[in-house]
Amino acid sequence: MSETFISIPHNSDFSYENLPYGVFSRSGQTETHIGVAIGEQILDLSAVAHFYDVAYQNALRAANLNELMSLGYDAWAAVRTRTIALLARNSELDRDESLKSQAVVSQKSVKMHLPATIGDYTDFYSSIHHATNVGVMFRGRENALMPNWKHLPVGYHGRASSVVVSGTPIRRPLGQTLPVDGADPAFGPCRLLDFELEMAFFIGGPENKLGERVSVTESRKRVFGFVVMNDWSARDIQKWEYVPLGPFTAKNLGTTISPWVVTVAALEPYIVDNFPQDPTPFPYLQHKENFNFDIKLEVDIKPKGAAVGTTVCRSNYRHLYWTALQQVAHHSVTGCNLRPGDLMASGTISGETADSFGSLLELCWKGTKTIPLSGGETRKFLQDGDEVIIRGYCENDQGKRIGFGSCSGVVLPAIPFE
Repeated sequence: MSETFISIPHNSDFSYENLPYGVFSRSGQTETHIGVAIGEQILDLSAVAHFYDVAYQNALRAANLNELMSLGYDAWAAVRTRTIALLARNSELDRDESLKSQAVVSQKSVKMHLPATIGDYTDFYSSIHHATNVGVMFRGRENALMPNWKHLPVGYHGRASSVVVSGTPIRRPLGQTLPVDGADPAFGPCRLLDFELEMAFFIGGPENKLGERVSVTESRKRVFGFVVMNDWSARDIQKWEYVPLGPFTAKNLGTTISPWVVTVAALEPYIVDNFPQDPTPFPYLQHKENFNFDIKLEVDIKPKGAAVGTTVCRSNYRHLYWTALQQVAHHSVTGCNLRPGDLMASGTISGETADSFGSLLELCWKGTKTIPLSGGETRKFLQDGDEVIIRGYCENDQGKRIGFGSCSGVVLPAIPFE
């Protein structure tokens, strides 16, 4: 890859090899544009759309990424190739100082928005270490994994309307809980508010018709790109409500995603072996192609008024048992139609060691341990004013970095019930 005319700080998440997509509005404006992050800048694709094939120009001038997502795999490759060329030193954009001043904008001067209109959101449960930890806590080591867990990617349909972009505060929810087993339920603010370290991907390509499946091999061309995600969870509400149909209000209080969508093309140099699966899945879930990634993940908790946060978890995307391709294939095996902009999340990503557990439920082992934070504070679950900051990045031996930016949110107090 040739050099770019954009100055990129050392260890920037947004290297020339990355070029993630996001949606932003300029200062004082409400109109949104599609942009590509590079260094500390954004290339406004609406301002340079005329440099691209005419078939892609409307999508690049759109208010969000849904239309670009719908164009499909070949279009994504062509747009990325053209963007790389435009950002190269001595390109037609580099030589046009007037246009460059309009098309290149500082990230600090814009407001970021959700990358796409999310029609549907599905949350999987694909980390074997997380599933095992939760099973041990509530069912014992002998029955940690449910009988179906190694046969299919377990998941549930979430609430798309409460998916928010990084920086959006999250309100502590009210709900029913069972403070004492065997007693009557109580109503009030959630006491056991938790984060969940996750990643998610956006579906792209033409919508499959209702009744048509997307095969595991076809799934590769339906994954547009990835974001970092925090699936905020009200554990005490969840414990009381989840039987028999699973999570409901404990999960719809808010789901935060990073604003930048990192493409599969950018992540390809960091592909690693798929997680070993035993028993062998059914044929519709089998794929020989590796589609697992060495994405380093970190979670910080920053109490209100603290100067810095404390890293409480270091995990990695490569710990997922089920791949994104298997998730797509299983989701559509019934003939479920998938639409551009649909969001599919990984579930909590935990590693084998205690410092890699991706939720406070695990880190504090159901409230039996405390987590030390800066300033002498400790936590079992989140308090009002706490900020949770999740970061994800890939890095090679040459110092090249592919990052997602941060995924953050501050916990606000519950609104009293009148």
